[in-house]
Amino acid sequence: MTDETPAPAFDPDEFMARYRAYQARAAELHAGNKATVLAVLRDAGISKVTVTFNGYGDSGQIDSIAVKAGDTDTELPDSAVEIARASLDSEAPERLSEPLADAIETLCYALLEEKHDGWENNEGAYGEFVFDVAADRIVLDFNYRIENSENHTHEI
Repeated sequence: MTDETPAPAFDPDEFMARYRAYQARAAELHAGNKATVLAVLRDAGISKVTVTFNGYGDSGQIDSIAVKAGDTDTELPDSAVEIARASLDSEAPERLSEPLADAIETLCYALLEEKHDGWENNEGAYGEFVFDVAADRIVLDFNYRIENSENHTHEI
């Protein structure tokens, strides 16, 4: 016996509308997540966090998280941090309670997706986020890798 129920048709316009709405919801969460993470860092006496990332060949990752308290290298506390993450399938944000290091990674990946979606594809990209606690800011230093090609045609 065969099932003759037709597969639902994929509607690219409907999908793109849902994806744009997801992107808008995700962007709205960044300010609150940033404020939450910076407040926890400030309370822990941390002045600067540098997060390096690298991606290529359709894969990307956070390479390291360096932490400073003034001029002294230190470690992140094990504090749990509640942040929010957008979902493509739900209008309500997902609430996450994560260790501070994981919350920082979640925020960095969300910012990379917003600012440079696909950063890990092909030749990829690399860079760093600097969480400047005193200035209440996060700076993204981003570098695309680009492969060049030159063509020369000669008729002899």
